Amino acid sequence: MVAVLVTAGFAGVSTAAVPSGQIAQQEADASVTFTAQTSGGTTITVDEVTLPEGGFVTIHDASLTGEGDALGSVVGTSQYLAPGTHEDVEVTLTDAVDDGQYVAMPHVDTDGDRAYDFVTTGGQADGPYTADGGAVVAAANVTVSATVSMDDQPTDGQYVVVDRVELAQPGFVTVHDSSLLDGATFDSVRGTSDLLSAGVHEDVRIELDDPLQNDDTLVPMAHVDSNDNGEYDFVTTDGQEDGPFLTAEGEAVLDQAAVEVASTATANITAATTGGNSVVVDSVFLPEGGFVTVHDGSLVADGDALGSVRGTSEYLAPGYHTNVRVALDGEFDNSTATLVAMPHTDSDDDQEYDFVTSEGQDDGPYTNDDGAVVDSTEATVSATVSLDTQRSDGKTVVVDSVDLAEGGFVTIHDSTLFNGDALGSVVGTSEYLEAGSHEDVVVTLDSHVVQPETLVAMPHVDSNDNQVYDFVEQEGGADGPYTADGAAVVDAGEVQVLAYVEFADQESTGDSLTVERVVLQNGGFVTIHDETLLDGDALGSVRGTSEYLAPGTHENVEVALDSGVEADGTFVAMPHVDSNDNQVYDFVEQEGGADAPYTSAQGAVVAAADVTYTGESMATSTPMDTESDAMTEAEMDTEMDGETGGAATETSTPGFGVVLAVVALFGAALLALRRD
Repeated sequence: MVAVLVTAGFAGVSTAAVPSGQIAQQEADASVTFTAQTSGGTTITVDEVTLPEGGFVTIHDASLTGEGDALGSVVGTSQYLAPGTHEDVEVTLTDAVDDGQYVAMPHVDTDGDRAYDFVTTGGQADGPYTADGGAVVAAANVTVSATVSMDDQPTDGQYVVVDRVELAQPGFVTVHDSSLLDGATFDSVRGTSDLLSAGVHEDVRIELDDPLQNDDTLVPMAHVDSNDNGEYDFVTTDGQEDGPFLTAEGEAVLDQAAVEVASTATANITAATTGGNSVVVDSVFLPEGGFVTVHDGSLVADGDALGSVRGTSEYLAPGYHTNVRVALDGEFDNSTATLVAMPHTDSDDDQEYDFVTSEGQDDGPYTNDDGAVVDSTEATVSATVSLDTQRSDGKTVVVDSVDLAEGGFVTIHDSTLFNGDALGSVVGTSEYLEAGSHEDVVVTLDSHVVQPETLVAMPHVDSNDNQVYDFVEQEGGADGPYTADGAAVVDAGEVQVLAYVEFADQESTGDSLTVERVVLQNGGFVTIHDETLLDGDALGSVRGTSEYLAPGTHENVEVALDSGVEADGTFVAMPHVDSNDNQVYDFVEQEGGADAPYTSAQGAVVAAADVTYTGESMATSTPMDTESDAMTEAEMDTEMDGETGGAATETSTPGFGVVLAVVALFGAALLALRRD
């Protein structure tokens, strides 16, 4: 492990203990600019960073400076950044953060894999850029509160859309009119969202209680749910409850947007690629509600208003809408297609699109002085894919959406794809997917990912029609990627792996079990649970816990069992966070109130192993049920389906009510681990 010391005033971080091989090729000047800011608790922005050799910019908390904890202080890392200067780099945080001073530190990609390996290698790879014997750093105070943004837009006077709000704790986004700027704190409130959970929310649509009659400047403002009742009480309590989130300067978190009360519909579509089964209309304004319909090029070429209809949105309420996905019907004969977005009225007020079935008598298009309101784009008919930032257990990745013109697959590549390794970068592939749109496609990774990394989702054609992915085996001779404009269709997303665990089948004399490998970005423990975990017993299932493990990679971790093994059975290894930083495992003692398990998008991070009992145990615990010991995979799946379906409502376990939310995380993860 590398010890990194920070000098007073942030002159630099000492490299005395950094392996000399990790500070080579750093003579060129690296720099970072990081200023005080307000964060919504999910992201922090680095103003500017220059990376002569490429790499990352990492955010460290105050334990870097106070304790010299170079590894455990990491709370977020950027995606890989190419050589050069980058501005406004948004770093997604992996930890919950509090107000305080944070440090932005540029790191070199010393091993060239475009994955941030500094923590997982104990500081042996991807060390910091250096200057004058110290690490290049910049410090800034961060206030954890909220952020909000709203673009200028048309409105029917009754609805508006706030583009993005990020909240450090649950709350609301309230829309004030311009009288707020004149001091009318309460009377300026025009509308408020429903309760929003902590995190990022996009395209928040708000109905105005007091509709606008004229153009105005609106002020979206983030408010905290201070009394935790899920109701917006700021106005009714004269500001005593649910006040605004505040910036570091003590000012309300807000934005401004010019809105125009309009009576003419608008549409905007810019999609350059489609799989032929769906397309996103960027925005549409419907003064009286209705639909947005997508027509093909025959609308323009032949004037075929009815036969050109390829798809229609669901009914849209009056007002402004963004990112409206429209399912498309029928096949496209050519590799490119003209797609025309056209807003339609709901003339018969039944919220059903009847334009085609009524042969144009109902639900006709909105019009302006030039005729029907339209916007068009030329799109390549191929495939589309979306891979968002997510937390993973390192064994699975969820592709948000994929649209395929023909059948095929969606493949996950690691960052070496950017180095030109199209074959070796493949780390996992979906099952065969029929032509069409697919959402939340779970891809099991053949090569596991153990550190935060940018992964790439790439749709592939089933070129030989055998429904088997042959791209790697045939060295690119079959099942190549879908392309558009001469390049593969791809989308990159940041995959955060906070913990990873491997736990192999093994024999045991009954007093300990060995966890092959555990990777902890923030340190903690690895705990062994028995099969009663599957029945919802999160506390009573704990059989043993490792000593405190520092951030990094640990192999062959032997866990002594408090209650030994006395029969063959399935056990579960589960990494836990040291949430209270005391290096003592308190999950059971505090009934789930501390040291909870590491989680991914699919639940708790876990691995299961079948253990064969080979000798007498020193423990005197009650033997496990041998019938459940012989549980088949199908039986286990059924057991877990009951767990996730609400069967785990036992209250006899002490503290179960406290940890119920934690237990609910186990089901999907435990289902998946049996299929690894």
